Amino acid sequence: MGSCHIGPAFPAWLQSQKDLRYLDLSNASITSSIPNWFWNISSNLEYLILSHNQLQGQLPNSNIGEFLPNLYFLSFSGNGIIGTIPDSIGHLTSLGVIDFSSNDLTGSIPSTINNCSSLIVLDLGNNNLSGMIPKSLDQLQLLKSLHLNHNKLSGELPSSLQNLTGLDVLDLSYNNLSGQIPAWIGTAFLNLVILNLRSNMFSGRLPSLLSNLSSLHVLDLAQNNLMGEIPVTLVELKAMAQDHNMSISSLYDNQSSSRYEERLIVITKGLTLEYTRTLSLVVSIDLSNNNLSGEFPEGLTKLFGLVFLNLSMNHIIGRIPESISKLHQLSSLDLSSNKLFGSIPSSMSLLSSLGYLNLSNNNFSDKIPFIGQMSTFTESAFVGNPNLCGAPLVIKCQDEGIDKSVEDKIDSGFVDQWFYLSIGLGFAMGILVPYFVLAMRRSWCDAYFDFVDKIVKWLLFRKRVTYARNHAQRK
Repeated sequence: MGSCHIGPAFPAWLQSQKDLRYLDLSNASITSSIPNWFWNISSNLEYLILSHNQLQGQLPNSNIGEFLPNLYFLSFSGNGIIGTIPDSIGHLTSLGVIDFSSNDLTGSIPSTINNCSSLIVLDLGNNNLSGMIPKSLDQLQLLKSLHLNHNKLSGELPSSLQNLTGLDVLDLSYNNLSGQIPAWIGTAFLNLVILNLRSNMFSGRLPSLLSNLSSLHVLDLAQNNLMGEIPVTLVELKAMAQDHNMSISSLYDNQSSSRYEERLIVITKGLTLEYTRTLSLVVSIDLSNNNLSGEFPEGLTKLFGLVFLNLSMNHIIGRIPESISKLHQLSSLDLSSNKLFGSIPSSMSLLSSLGYLNLSNNNFSDKIPFIGQMSTFTESAFVGNPNLCGAPLVIKCQDEGIDKSVEDKIDSGFVDQWFYLSIGLGFAMGILVPYFVLAMRRSWCDAYFDFVDKIVKWLLFRKRVTYARNHAQRK
């Protein structure tokens, strides 16, 4: 009954449904709180989906596991539920999916949740949860997707998390987590597809062992306090070097858990975009807004599958390598607010898929290669580079006017030279050709001059006759 207008209250007839196994009341315009009788409607219930309503109130503190022993899929996402997550959640030992995202839940994550040993998906994102990440989460050995993003969690990542070796998605973005990014992420989560630690307080250097994540499609470590050089070993992120990418729906072998739709917030092209069904199209590295230094890592240009690359707001130096043109799937490139210098490589004009470019606030120089795909970008993509010139900037290159004047002069002189040369050649040909012809043939020469003598004699005769007539008329 998903997307049917059932609200604003829970329908009373549900109380008589004692053999329900699947109940989907998502997007049903229900605005009331969950009644007490609702938790006792059917002990056979396996799927309970109440997402995208406007549910109010709190989750029950009673032992709902006693009433719903077979519950596998539980979703309250996109509502207005308040209060804490009850400890009794740990009594639902058959749960494979818990989705409480996008509510107003507060308090800490209950440690009893580790009793849900069958969990494949745990999504508590977009709430107001606080405290530290429970060390006991390492008991969830089947967990594939962990979303704790957009909360107020603090502290360091517990080392016990490395026991979750089956993780495909780890999203801890937008919290207050601190400490260094542990190197064991690169050794424990070999199947990881999405790693999102964006907007926390992580410090230190990027661990080079991240290169072991051969299935990684999304690496988002933006808006932290990371320092040092970008590891050259990132070139070994094999999944990003492929032209084709797996469907995100294949993350889960269990058909039941596939009812949960993976989603990811990506900041790209100056916009905040949410990807769900098209998440498989996202191949991204975002290390922006840190304190990273060193030269632009040329090895990144070997990650041919990259769609989004953002290294902006760091202290990266050096030149953009000509090999950047190998990233033929690149849709968004942001290198703004760094210390890059030199010429913008002309090979960037070959990036036919590039729809967003930001090279502003660097130290680039010389003329912009305003050809091919580069001619589609406006002035805003290049501002803040004092030594950069040419279209689309209003600043003209110093040699543009000189070159044009010199070119005009060369063209004018070239035309004049050809004009006088053609006249000279024509005159010479008119004199020399008859001479050489007559010199080679004696008989032609005699005949020619006999003909000329006759013409001259005839002209003299005509002149005498005309003179005699005119003289006679005067008399």
